[in-house]
Order: sequence, then C-alpha cells, then structure tokens
Amino acid sequence: MSQQRLHLVFGGELVNPQSTQFADMDAIDIVGMYPDYASAYDAWKSAAQRTVDDAHMRYFIAHIHRLRDEEREASPTEELG
Repeated sequence: MSQQRLHLVFGGELVNPQSTQFADMDAIDIVGMYPDYASAYDAWKSAAQRTVDDAHMRYFIAHIHRLRDEEREASPTEELG
C-alpha cells in the first residue's frame, strides 16, 4: 500500500488577480481532499476550467502532507517557541 500524500484543493474569488487574497473568506470553494497529487491535480484542473472566464477566480492545491511532516520534524524547543 502506498503512503498517502494528502492534498487539499480550494479556491475562490480574489481581491486582485495578481494576489492570493480572497475577496470573501466565507465563499471559499473547498473542492476536496485527495490522497495524491495526481488526483488533486485532476480536481484542480476541473474546477479551474469551470471558472476560466473569470480572471478573479483562482484554485489552489495545498500540500497537506507537508504540514504534517513539518510537525513531526519539529524539535520540542521549536514547538514551544
């Protein structure tokens, strides 16, 4: 069985197409959580293509497994600080 590498796909309307600040945090579209990058990429591509005509809409892939790895690798003194 292969190791899960969790990825979150989400998006929404940005204040400015050149930034990553969302216009309305309550309206963020959570597409889903995926066990690998390939599945997340397919979901991201589908969501992004649905909104291709709106320059203010953008979707992202967050590498959740990296956050989990960072927690595990942090030393006890780093966790307290």
